[in-house]
Amino acid sequence: MAKPRLHRVAVLVLEGAKPLDVGIPAQVFTTRQSMPYEVRVCGAAPGPVSGGDGLSYHVADGLEAFDWAETIFIPGYRHPDREDPPAAVVDALRAAHERGARLAAISTGAFALAATGLLDGRRATTHWHYTRALAARHPLVEVDENVLFVDEGSLLTSAGAASGIDLCLHLVRRDHGVALSNHVARRLVAAPYRSGGQAQYVPRSVPEPLGDVFAATREWALRHLAQPLTIGDLARHATVSPRTFSRRFVEDTGYTPMQWVLRARVDLARELLERSELGIEQVATAVGLGTGANLRLHFQRILGTSPSEYRHTFRRSSDG
Repeated sequence: MAKPRLHRVAVLVLEGAKPLDVGIPAQVFTTRQSMPYEVRVCGAAPGPVSGGDGLSYHVADGLEAFDWAETIFIPGYRHPDREDPPAAVVDALRAAHERGARLAAISTGAFALAATGLLDGRRATTHWHYTRALAARHPLVEVDENVLFVDEGSLLTSAGAASGIDLCLHLVRRDHGVALSNHVARRLVAAPYRSGGQAQYVPRSVPEPLGDVFAATREWALRHLAQPLTIGDLARHATVSPRTFSRRFVEDTGYTPMQWVLRARVDLARELLERSELGIEQVATAVGLGTGANLRLHFQRILGTSPSEYRHTFRRSSDG
């Protein structure tokens, strides 16, 4: 069987680039046996690039990497509200998008993407500290300060560095399904998924040290999806009241507990459809959705497709 062609990813390093923002897409889409991606790190020109936080970079490629790339990441950089990136970078990003490349900005990389004009009239986000500056500098962009990432098809933006992981996992899932996305999340020791609509910054007067408890409860729920699960069951596992559990769960994940359980069940169904020969009714039972009709209903509502078509699509893509 012919090996599937690797999706080509370029990571753009601008002056003042933030180390985590550069490292996240470079590591998520790393060229390795288990990943159908190939990565190049580039700059406005080959050679040294001054970074932020006391680090510098040496990139092998310049903007010619855009001609090669199918997805281009624009990591965040220091002082994005003071001036736009070099005109050559802005023009190259615009030309790459016109050729069909997907552009994804992490954190303040949204300023460079907005400088192309491609975000005009579209939703976008950036780190919460810079949302007002982005709206002021690019008033035609619909800046949403209350989300982790925004998917506008071929143009994507995310908030701070950690939400860059969420955006990358979202793209892996979009490209190759939930099984590979979960594999990457396990490799990174990251949450398999968080809602893109989750608030990126929730101020609290008194921090509540329940993060580990709630993470353990989510892990427990993932192991018991085939069983009936209620808010009461989850709250008892977390040893808090259902009211406290529901409130904190929304803050931690962006979903109500039962919305999260439903999406977890659909995601497990996706993985079974990708990797097993189980029939639709068997999959529905295995993930706690009861019947094939129920599975089809939730698949259509959440994914806009049927379980059978989903299986066909990802079997076809995995066959290359």
